[in-house]
Formats: sequence, C-alpha cells, structure tokens
Amino acid sequence: MGDLKTKVQGIDPNIKARDMQSIVDMTGNIYESLVVIAKRSRQINREMKIELHQKLEEFATNTDAIEEVHENKEQIEISKFYEKLPNPVIISYEEFMGQELEYSYPQLESGPEEPETKED
Repeated sequence: MGDLKTKVQGIDPNIKARDMQSIVDMTGNIYESLVVIAKRSRQINREMKIELHQKLEEFATNTDAIEEVHENKEQIEISKFYEKLPNPVIISYEEFMGQELEYSYPQLESGPEEPETKED
C-alpha cells in the first residue's frame, strides 16, 4: 500500500465526467469494465481501511473514563492525510485506464463444466 499512496498523490481527487467509450474499449463491454473497476476499488478500500486502523492504533490511548475525550494530534494528522487521498473508485479507474490491472475470467479458464447429474 505504501507505493499506492505515493502514486495517487498526483491523481485529481475530484469527481469529473469520464469518456464512456474509452471504458468500453478496454474490454468491449461496459459492464465488464465497471466490474473490474469496482472489484479493484473494494480491494483498495479494504487495504486503506486496515492500514488506517493500524496507524491509528499506534497512537491510541486507553482510559477508564468514557466521557473523557483526548485529542491526539498524530491521529488527527493521519486522518486528514487519508481524507485527502482520492476515492478508491477514482484510483482503480486510473489504474484500469492505465492498463495497470490484471484480470481474468475464472469460469472461462477452467473450461466448460460438466452438468451435475443426480443418481437415485
């Protein structure tokens, strides 16, 4: 994930209109392209969430009083950094359009499946 954070620093985090035909041209089917982008964005989101929680745990302080709220400056800075990162969908879109993603169709690679038969 470390190299991903440095790579996404140059990506514009703002939402903007995309050329649908260029997305279709990548796979020949808009739905296939969107599934690839969506699955990759879920992976990125999961990785970022785990990493953020690990970093926040490093600076966590445990207290017995529930009402007590501590402002931890390190946690605030880490959170602000992650908030400024582009949305995982934007990151995965840029990876997809830059042909940085590898994807396959597992059901096609294993060959045609034999229909299941029930024996009485």
